[in-house]
Amino acid sequence: MTVLEGDGTSEEPLADPHGDPFLRTRFAVPARPVTYLRRERLNRHLDEALRTPLTMVNGSAGAGKTLLVADWVERLDGLPVAWLTTEAAGDGPGMFWAYLLRALRTAGVALPADIGFPADANRVSPALQARLAAQLSVREEPVVVVLDEFDRVTAPEIAEQLEFVLRHAGPGLRLVLVTRTEPLLPLHRYRAAGELTEIRGAELAFTAPEAARLMELHGLRLPPAAVRALVERTRGWAAGLRLSALAAGQSPDAEACLKEFEADRSAIADFLLAEVLKRQNAETQDLLLRAGLLDRFCPDLADALTGRTDAAPILERLSRDNAFVEHLGHGLYRLHPLFAEILRAHLRLRLPGLEPELHRRAADWLRRAGRLTEALGHGAAADDWEFTAGALVDDLAIGQFFTGPRSDAVTGLFARMGAGSTGPAPELVRAADRLARCEIDDGLTHLRRARHDLAEDDGTAAARLSCALLEALAARLSGAPERAEDAAREAQELRNEVPAELLERHPELTALLLDHLGSARLWAGRFEEARDALSTVADSAPEAATALPREDALGRLALIDHLDGWPGRAERKAHAALAETERFGLPQPSGSGVERLVLAAVAIDRDELGQAQALLDTSADAHPAMRDPVLAAGRALTTARLHLARGEPGSALKAVEPQLAAAAVSPWARGQSALVAAAAHLAEGRTDTAASLLRDVSDEQPACAVGAARVRLATGRAADAVRLLDRTHPERHAGPAVAVRAALVRAQAADEAGDAVAARRLVVRALAEARRERLRRPFREAGPWIRPHLGSASLHWLTTGWLAPGTGATPHTQPPPPVVEELSGREHDVLRRLALAMSTEEIAADLYVSVNTVKTHLKSVYRKLSVNRRNEAVRRARELDLL
Repeated sequence: MTVLEGDGTSEEPLADPHGDPFLRTRFAVPARPVTYLRRERLNRHLDEALRTPLTMVNGSAGAGKTLLVADWVERLDGLPVAWLTTEAAGDGPGMFWAYLLRALRTAGVALPADIGFPADANRVSPALQARLAAQLSVREEPVVVVLDEFDRVTAPEIAEQLEFVLRHAGPGLRLVLVTRTEPLLPLHRYRAAGELTEIRGAELAFTAPEAARLMELHGLRLPPAAVRALVERTRGWAAGLRLSALAAGQSPDAEACLKEFEADRSAIADFLLAEVLKRQNAETQDLLLRAGLLDRFCPDLADALTGRTDAAPILERLSRDNAFVEHLGHGLYRLHPLFAEILRAHLRLRLPGLEPELHRRAADWLRRAGRLTEALGHGAAADDWEFTAGALVDDLAIGQFFTGPRSDAVTGLFARMGAGSTGPAPELVRAADRLARCEIDDGLTHLRRARHDLAEDDGTAAARLSCALLEALAARLSGAPERAEDAAREAQELRNEVPAELLERHPELTALLLDHLGSARLWAGRFEEARDALSTVADSAPEAATALPREDALGRLALIDHLDGWPGRAERKAHAALAETERFGLPQPSGSGVERLVLAAVAIDRDELGQAQALLDTSADAHPAMRDPVLAAGRALTTARLHLARGEPGSALKAVEPQLAAAAVSPWARGQSALVAAAAHLAEGRTDTAASLLRDVSDEQPACAVGAARVRLATGRAADAVRLLDRTHPERHAGPAVAVRAALVRAQAADEAGDAVAARRLVVRALAEARRERLRRPFREAGPWIRPHLGSASLHWLTTGWLAPGTGATPHTQPPPPVVEELSGREHDVLRRLALAMSTEEIAADLYVSVNTVKTHLKSVYRKLSVNRRNEAVRRARELDLL
């Protein structure tokens, strides 16, 4: 067997997704006790595991599963063995895969850097499993992966992900599951294919001869009849036999003791209490009873619960004597779970009412030790919410309500806090909880109470900074830019009063604050100031704690680019926003979803209406704390534009009719709404109404100036339309989406004036500008006058390959053959970048995946589009309106 440290081919993460050191004991093959009995019949059966992808050793607790597999793997010469003992405390997908990757590296399996690493304990990116399966599938010799105590893995998604890797890793992986329950894998499929090795409880049970040899290892020589009776009573259960042997070894009459022993749960509990707990001295009994409340602990924490200073030698002795206390390394211990459960029940009987006090002591010690997560759990268990809320606020961790791997856990924990808890910290927590659900009025009520309490109690700088963060969020959600600026100024002053290590420990607070400020500025139409704040967030170091505000900031930067008429820039930033959450395995969609709205708006400009609708549908589930007026306005405008593109002006008007609940009016939202409404009225022939809507819109908005010029053109005032464009020069102040439309308005005016040469020159300018961004929609909007120009042979070179869908410029003689199979979302991402002439390496870097993964997607795209080359795929996709 080979159990080595990683060979350094990739940078190994130093901590798990919770930020805690990896527990090395979880990768260690358990040592067999001197009384372990090797059973060759089971080892021979396990040898079949090298010939089947999946092996399951399934039996009840104490059946001897783990020691059997541990003994077997010790005899596997030359094969790498990755051992991982799963834990209930880390059963989220992210934690599971982080530990499994670490186990593989510990076993000497070289994994490339692009495999990835899940930063969220509860989530993992599908790309990680694909990369891992691909890496294992090319191995010359298999890796044996043993997942001990797999019954603790209860999340169906983990089982699905694991089965995916097993299925695609091929002969490079041999998976051995040690479990008490039936795993959530499709065992029937493996069983039917002859690809499953199974060892179950009946086979694990000791036979009478084996039980006799086990008794001999414990120093007991029993008559065959006594052994048979013991096997019959215990049904060959390994733990029952061993506990019987331990009990009999302490009795003057071994045979009589074995006759009385029963292997039911109460008997084992009685045995553990009588033979383990009650044999200890009073100090040890007291320590064990109190430590039963802890998951894992160090001697100092145990001392905090006992009020003494003798935990270190006691725990060392108990661990050495195998008295159901396990040393985990790094000075940490834990009790056997069954023993701990029995101790907790016994504590309530022996010392009723002490449990809450012990939780308080543990919470206080853990808080002082900087272990906030555990401190919060014990504070909640003690029902001491003033302490628990104060610990969260004073640690500057209030941002965990909104972002980061622990946001769901924090929200769930404080959901148990009752109304009786008073003071600034509980009120801040209630405000955060309400605002996280977009309950603005209730959130503001609790914020006012918290600010009042802070003023009276002279609250800490961390509490006041937390209050400023929530004020900024409330201002953002309310559409109150000036209040957001006030909160940001207050926060900047308070930062100097807060310990620097707190700010470094919680980068999410600064990221959230700037994201709220940037969004409020965006609502106010102060695009450059908004860009400054949002760019600071987007350019911050990538961390799981700040992934959501970075995603949101990139999405809103994309929205600014879209409003300024730069669809290509907007699209790139929107895709970068989506990649932020994917790289850390966070849910999709997540954040505000504004980036998907931007992609939908770009798709509309390109006349890709099906894709626009799909993006709109996936953007519906936004994080409640980010459902601000910017998002609401963006959704309404994009929906209305899609209705217009489909020829549904009445539906477009309804989409922009609702008044947004905001404290301040947004100039761009008002202008864009008027622009869409004017286009809808114009489509239905109400030119006067359209003109009145745009009359009061500021000429400083280039898109609105072009819309107003188009209305004047529609009312027969071509000269006025051109003068308006000459005065405002929208082409100078905006990107191609605006410049193309302005050129087409000028071209139509020239065409109506009979100046064919000028009209053609302007159409050529518009085509050249639109071709780079694939902007088809402006030509659909232009009307019938443009068709002769687009259909002319001399302009064919400008329209071929991109303008055909929906424009009638170069109609197909027959419809293209259908797609064999619908492209996946990731295949669409690869295809779009292919159309931008990006190399395979550039696509991989842009999508944060490996080059091999991109090649796999390309092969699938070629197959589905029935093509063999890149340029053919792009051309075919455009024919099918997939780009």
